[in-house]
Amino acid sequence: MTRTTPNRPPVWLNADSGDFETFRQIVSQTADPADTPLASAVVRNIPIYDGAQVDAAALHPTRRQALMEEWAHVFAHGAGILVIKQGVADHSVIDRASTVFDQIIADEKRAAKGGGDHFAKPGANDRIWNSLEKHCLADPANFAAYYSSHSIALASEAWLGPAYQMTAQVNRVNPGGAAQTPHRDYHLGFMSGARMAQFPAHIHAVSPTLTLQGAVAHCDMPVETGPTMLLPFSQQFFEGYLAFSRPEFQAHFAAHYVQLPLQKGDLVFFNPAVMHGAGTNHTTDRFRMVNLLQVSSAFGRAMETVNRSRMVRALYPVLRATSGLTLDNVIASTAEGYPFPTNLDSNPPVGGMAPKTQADYLRQALSAGQPEAEFFLTLEALDQKNKS
Repeated sequence: MTRTTPNRPPVWLNADSGDFETFRQIVSQTADPADTPLASAVVRNIPIYDGAQVDAAALHPTRRQALMEEWAHVFAHGAGILVIKQGVADHSVIDRASTVFDQIIADEKRAAKGGGDHFAKPGANDRIWNSLEKHCLADPANFAAYYSSHSIALASEAWLGPAYQMTAQVNRVNPGGAAQTPHRDYHLGFMSGARMAQFPAHIHAVSPTLTLQGAVAHCDMPVETGPTMLLPFSQQFFEGYLAFSRPEFQAHFAAHYVQLPLQKGDLVFFNPAVMHGAGTNHTTDRFRMVNLLQVSSAFGRAMETVNRSRMVRALYPVLRATSGLTLDNVIASTAEGYPFPTNLDSNPPVGGMAPKTQADYLRQALSAGQPEAEFFLTLEALDQKNKS
């Protein structure tokens, strides 16, 4: 086949895609306060909003719509980041949630549960995977008070629209805990470079619109405790999922990232394509706890419920016994080829940023000639791991 339109944009990106000078110019922008008139201040290019004013705006449809419009512009075309001061203003709610989270961490340590982090070294922090469900079950009344926040709701709706899906993971960075590797986030950001490059360029454009990243500060967080390092405007650099791991991009981040001190009850929200990472906790006695919110679009779901495990069980004997089939094509239409959502306590990202998929296990079993009974036990174990 001959390419007939040589000037059209490339469909495929690779590890060398993305011009560093273009990136440098993008992240050298200066935010214009006139673009965020509802903000109380702009600090180091990041607009700051007052939680009490957000609460007031939430009760008036016109003001609510105007605020969400401004936030959507910030996430897409501005710094990509905003801070809401005292988005959860009742500190008794935060303190009770912190007590619940501390107890969960202690219980899971005793049970030797959990399996590390995506972007931090073992021991640097303590994670609670699926803190949303665990918080709700441990203290439903506190959960209700916590997530009644207008700031959480309006930020989520501003970027994702209604019917968004909330998930959350607590991150407690221990004294001396080292910084995370600067990165972009889920979806593409949780893949290897080789895997990212298999997705066409338009998916690199779509991925940031499918989730929103947020954080609730559970304690006062001066800069020495290592609040999130952020590079304003970096979400505007199209090739960033692949390019940000290159040395020149990592070096530029190290020289130019922004850290803002936060107080208990403050919220941070940012486009998942913003280059970021948790900072180093330079203190010897401060445990910096945040509840990380990862909010997903309602549109990231299939139309029908499909029992793929049942399909794989029925198909496995056929795939073992039949030659001439293009196995990868059959597997792609049958098995679950994506590792999320999962239960990261029982199915952690050991040895990478994501667990193995059902399709991975199926390919391996076929390659090894694994007996049906043995593979079905593996499949059953995976199904159990994926349950909350």
